[in-house]
Amino acid sequence: MTENRIVPIILSGGSGTRLWPVSRESFPKQLWPLLSERTLMQETALRAHGPGFAPPIVVCNNEHRFLIAEQLRDAGISGARIVLEPVGRNSAPAIAAAALLVAEDDPESVMWIMAADASITDTAALQVALAAAATAARAGYVVTFGMQPTAPETGYGYIEVGDPLREADGVYGVARFLEKPSAETAARFVSGGRHLWNSGMFVFTARTLLQELETHAPAILPAVRQSVADRQTDLDFIRLGVEAFKDCPSISIDYAVAERTSRAAVVPANLGWSDVGSWSALWELGTKDADGNVALGDVFLEGAENCYVRSDGMLTAVVGLKDVVVVVTEDAVLAMHRAHAQDVKKIVERLKAARRPEAVAHNRCYRPWGYYESLFQGERCQVKRIVVNPGRQLSLQSHFHRAEHWVVVNGTARVTRDSQTLIVRENESVYLPLGCVHRLENPGKIPLTLIEVQSGAYLGEDDIVRLEDTYGRV
Repeated sequence: MTENRIVPIILSGGSGTRLWPVSRESFPKQLWPLLSERTLMQETALRAHGPGFAPPIVVCNNEHRFLIAEQLRDAGISGARIVLEPVGRNSAPAIAAAALLVAEDDPESVMWIMAADASITDTAALQVALAAAATAARAGYVVTFGMQPTAPETGYGYIEVGDPLREADGVYGVARFLEKPSAETAARFVSGGRHLWNSGMFVFTARTLLQELETHAPAILPAVRQSVADRQTDLDFIRLGVEAFKDCPSISIDYAVAERTSRAAVVPANLGWSDVGSWSALWELGTKDADGNVALGDVFLEGAENCYVRSDGMLTAVVGLKDVVVVVTEDAVLAMHRAHAQDVKKIVERLKAARRPEAVAHNRCYRPWGYYESLFQGERCQVKRIVVNPGRQLSLQSHFHRAEHWVVVNGTARVTRDSQTLIVRENESVYLPLGCVHRLENPGKIPLTLIEVQSGAYLGEDDIVRLEDTYGRV
């Protein structure tokens, strides 16, 4: 039982392509510290942490599960249930799965649906709005939060506010939901005063949501209910049944329920909300210097005005430019006018069409045990830096096409090589011939760092035969 505590449901399925090259499918924007020292995921979870809240349910994909679990632990959040979607089916099936899990304990529990990648600066106002939304939710309404527009934004959906509810102060019926408008229509909405930005946050009880899905999107529940019934527990994760979830329609909660129900309600609020959907949004949210610039990392500016400049690596200098965005990562540079912030996704689409790995993955690739990054790649050879967290181990594996040489730079490695077990310390090395069965472990208390030199006819990551794996990847 949740004892009247609100159950936070955090959706973490997006890739944030408009924030490329920092946000990519392998490590999307919600996992980055874009506005503070905490990641967007951590900030979202901490808004719903403490008295009055149950532990969160996070719905995400399989690739990000260990990253999310580690970030929640680092933020001091325990007891979270991390639900793994077998395939992406938009928000309605994900929320339906969470509602079914919540209903197993208490169908009258109030659920607060949040995207993992939004920003809210006024947490006091949020708590007031949430209390009003929860009251309406317990009266059977499907409640959303409508943000007071600050500009004629064309990238958001809008809500037209209806009459006030008798059951909850500060909550109104929804006259209608509106799609992303033209600039002229958006300006009219803002000046008229009856339209709000659709934040995408929802509050309802598990019972209400399931009833509304039965009425308005009946194809969703049978598939999701079977998928939840077929779920398996894997370490700290809940794996939904694959085949049933694949059969579920792909549809958002807005289309499936919010725009069809007669029980839609809205809480008008001014929370300092942003969906952090573009580099121009990050400029607006960032701390600016006297010339209106936001500079992060190793950045030097001269005669620049109203720019957003971020470097996650090399020294970046910007001279005499106005209203531009410059973002530098280890393997890509983005330079554009702020007015074209919505066009970044077009570049990502072109990179994908060209099969460029930079479209979806960073040079640094995170794994359950740590991460690796490529330092050099040439004909028949590649050099990587590998970092293994304390107490973690790679899979027991072999390769068909490459041999490897490991040199320990920091820490101590325990290495399995066929029938041998070796301890390799700083400045020592070990050779792994082609085809040998091997495993790398960090038995120590500090991160293990080593340099891996690969040699062979094929050096792709798919040349791994896993024989045994702690993380269920065999």
